[in-house]
Amino acid sequence: MIGILIVLFLAAWAFYTARLIKNSIHMLQLNSYRTERYWKWMVSHKEKAFPFQSLVPLLAFLPLLFQSEFFALLFGIVIFGLSAYFMEEEKEKKKLVFTPRVKRLLVTTGILFVLTAVIGLWVGIGEARTIGWFLILTIISTILVYFYTMVANVINWPLEMQINQYYFHDAEKIIKQMPSLEVIGVTGSYGKTSTKHILETVLSSQFNVLMTPESYNTKMGVTKTIRTMLKPYHDIFIAEMGAKQEHDIQDICELVHQKYGILTAVGEQHLETFKTLDNIKKTKFELIETLPHDGTAFLNKDDQNIMSYQQRNQCRTMYYGIDSVDLHYRAADISYSSKGSQFTVYKYDGTSIQIQTKLLGRHNIYNILAAIAMASEKGISFEKIARAVKQVAPVEHRLELKKPSGNITIVDDSFNSNPVGAKMALEVLNDMPEYKILVTPGMIELGEKEYELNKAFAEHAATVCDFIILVGKKQTEPLQEGLAAKGREEDSYYVADDLQDALDKMNQVATQNLSSSWKMIYLIRLTSEK
Repeated sequence: MIGILIVLFLAAWAFYTARLIKNSIHMLQLNSYRTERYWKWMVSHKEKAFPFQSLVPLLAFLPLLFQSEFFALLFGIVIFGLSAYFMEEEKEKKKLVFTPRVKRLLVTTGILFVLTAVIGLWVGIGEARTIGWFLILTIISTILVYFYTMVANVINWPLEMQINQYYFHDAEKIIKQMPSLEVIGVTGSYGKTSTKHILETVLSSQFNVLMTPESYNTKMGVTKTIRTMLKPYHDIFIAEMGAKQEHDIQDICELVHQKYGILTAVGEQHLETFKTLDNIKKTKFELIETLPHDGTAFLNKDDQNIMSYQQRNQCRTMYYGIDSVDLHYRAADISYSSKGSQFTVYKYDGTSIQIQTKLLGRHNIYNILAAIAMASEKGISFEKIARAVKQVAPVEHRLELKKPSGNITIVDDSFNSNPVGAKMALEVLNDMPEYKILVTPGMIELGEKEYELNKAFAEHAATVCDFIILVGKKQTEPLQEGLAAKGREEDSYYVADDLQDALDKMNQVATQNLSSSWKMIYLIRLTSEK
């Protein structure tokens, strides 16, 4: 009978542990498989890395106090089984992608847990032994799931580096076999993904264009795009380049050998890894400073951080913006509505064109300007550019206009998590007369300034939004302080336990305040965390 109970215990334990393994590998993937970043996340999110429910199976030891191995195993089966069955699926903005690397991680992590179970059986079963050792090893391993995943990542690291190097060299060969291909690199602390999408739409009106999909902006993301999607008939390849530490962009440039470089903006993002703003500037300019002598840089002249950097190469440089002087491409006469934006572009040769777009926000004006400047320098007429821009759809979760029902409009900006993007989004809302609700857990990866910047964000939001919903009681403490500093009454904001609680409250407020004569605006800002 004990043998059957052990088998059932292992099945329940494996069922529960497997769900935790999936969550841990997902978080490792979100941290770019970097062990040091994953460890920092574990240390700063102990309640998720070591959840309380994983301690509950320790109750299975109670029957051992009365020498009852039967009930100890039975308790373990019930606890693990019920815990797995009632474990809620966390709402995820970015789901786990089951790449070959993830599958290899699953195998290695699984082997570590199988070894744990085998050792537990070996030391815990027999005439002179106790089942307690078997129970303690399996239960403790469940508590340490995130640690096991980290160990599996370290074990797999040499193999993954060999695989990555092979893929990288293969992508290099493909690029070298296409000498007529022109590569456009796009980077910035924010705006690069939107600019990439706008640019692809505009350039496709005259050329065969490939862009890196989704957020494939790492060295391996660009490598994968080249190996699986780049074809001999492509004229232009747009490579979005992201960075979380120095030389990340330079590594991508060494692969693609870009002829054009667009730098959208430089701001305080990923300060946990960059440490200083100067390091961010230097890293973003790796795109510009690796351009060839006949290459062209496109820089946002309104961005003070860009203009304060001493560029070290002398390639041709085109400036775009709204407020600065001596611009090659300027946007003026800007107006917003619930249908989008309208403005006029003035080119350095004296020509101009009126632009209409579904996109919202001053930052999107900059993104569109960058695309217009690049397309115009490639010989596309202003008229053709204007038609293409009018067709550009908002990038998902980046100030995306949604109309789910009736007079309700959602401005979904849930992908962004940086101070400048937050400020610009609030400015968009401020120009709209409707009732406004903000849903946010705050911003992340801002290093030592995270508290200060979140407090300032809340102070700004307090002057713009009619009702504010904060997601997470502890993590929104700086936001709560910011609202208090602006004198917001407690009935004008709500601190939700989690995302579902926040959405329920949002719908409740919508129902209470909605009327037929006006619509509601929601600005939803959710961080990249699960």
